[in-house]
Amino acid sequence: MAQIPNLENAPLNLKSIREKSQRELVNLLKDIRGTKCLVIDPKLSGSVSLIIQTSTLKILEQEKVHNLVTVKEFPLYMVPLDEDVISFELDLSEKDCLVDGDVSSLWHVAKAIHELEFSFGVIPKVRAKGKGSVRVADILNRMQVEEPVNTNDVGRPEIDTLILLDREVDMVTPMCTQLTYEGLLNEFLHISNGAVEVDSSVMGSQQEGKKMKVPLNSSDKLFKETRDLNFEVVVQVLRQKATTMKEDYTEINSTQTVSELKDFVKKLNSLPEMTRHIHLAQHLTTFTSKQSFLSQLDMEQTLVEAESYDICFEYIEEMIHKQEPLTKVLRLLVLFSVTNSGLPKKQFDYIRTELLHSYGFEHVAALNNLEKAGLLKKQEFKSNWQTVKRTLKLIVEDTDTSRPDDIAYVYSGYAPLSIRLVQQAIHSGWRPIEDILKLLPGPHLETKRSGFPSSPSVDSLHGASNGVADGRRSVVLVVFIGGVTFAEISALRFLASKEGMAYDLIIATTKILNGSTLIETFMEKAG
Repeated sequence: MAQIPNLENAPLNLKSIREKSQRELVNLLKDIRGTKCLVIDPKLSGSVSLIIQTSTLKILEQEKVHNLVTVKEFPLYMVPLDEDVISFELDLSEKDCLVDGDVSSLWHVAKAIHELEFSFGVIPKVRAKGKGSVRVADILNRMQVEEPVNTNDVGRPEIDTLILLDREVDMVTPMCTQLTYEGLLNEFLHISNGAVEVDSSVMGSQQEGKKMKVPLNSSDKLFKETRDLNFEVVVQVLRQKATTMKEDYTEINSTQTVSELKDFVKKLNSLPEMTRHIHLAQHLTTFTSKQSFLSQLDMEQTLVEAESYDICFEYIEEMIHKQEPLTKVLRLLVLFSVTNSGLPKKQFDYIRTELLHSYGFEHVAALNNLEKAGLLKKQEFKSNWQTVKRTLKLIVEDTDTSRPDDIAYVYSGYAPLSIRLVQQAIHSGWRPIEDILKLLPGPHLETKRSGFPSSPSVDSLHGASNGVADGRRSVVLVVFIGGVTFAEISALRFLASKEGMAYDLIIATTKILNGSTLIETFMEKAG
């Protein structure tokens, strides 16, 4: 199975976006006369592999090039990661904006959205929450004035609404452990450019020490079926499929007709996919069955429910004394700080001293970065998390993970705040929750772009769309500035699949992240 994702079933023609990037790269190379040696920085090779097959390019890796080097600019503003996910490949945008005051990534986000508008039409409605998001909306409007999309060329807009969200608006969600299959794969094995790299022994190979890349995208039918499920359910699904196949195999001797044989061979074709995911799921259970993992989930739940902070503080203290990985400790500490509007001064000073003594004073810059970003700070006022949590119904009791009726299944009982905001925007607009939006970081706006006839209401998207010309549903583009988790993507797919939903959802993000990778961006060495 190719690593490059199949985009045939995408709600928008993302294939055309990828093909445009392919053409631009190939033309760039053709412009250079003679024999060429293309050297790709390892940091870029993953992104490039998602837009063009390596068979199209002969890529040579070498450490030093002493001959004439031609430098050309390749404007790669976005990479389709899958049928409904686009990445802007801006890994450090959150730290750049919150710590360094460098907002250049916001221009790149606006430029990428404007590029989409040249293909799919000017987006009529915009909702934005957070400083960065409101700024992107403003830049986008200026771009349309300076470099307008000709509405006669593209026809009726395929994207009905743009929802922009700063990661800063919801820092609780990424600090919680994702409990979907794809989310857990990212937590423990780190999905990079649509693939995980594991020891070949994990996949049942006898070659010890050899690494193996396992592609993970919707081209894999079984992965498409299971990626968004709670991991508990995935194990049951794989067990059921394996049992069914075993029963079919035992019955093959009594098979009479050619069509029955063909059906059986079809099932055999899916065997490699099933074997792959049984190996991966088995490997994940070595992590999820540990008591330390279950204890971590308990602490996260306690913090999100804003219950006994004292127990959590003691647990974090114990983690430090046990020298558990620093990112793991900081992730829980940030969750503590965000849900509690900071740590009381005495506790803040104490825990900071303990961290530096235990892990080394070289981490003082990381702690300063987290404080500057507002993620780990002294408490100055009472937390409003209880109000936000209660009003938006973020805690859902008795969540049925096997037959979910709410997005809370992705975290086994916690509904991601970010996705509740998207859900509210789609169904009834943000006006009814104006007071709650004011409690969350940054300004917000809801606007209709100039040049469009006024609609019955900017408040609600639900049912307002008649789809595009060929009968497909209109699209809502949800953009996360600062990154998004796979669990949040799963929650959005769940919303899109609900009966009565009038829209398809496309997710765009500066990067895919989890709590650990987000924390690590703040731990980058200064300079």
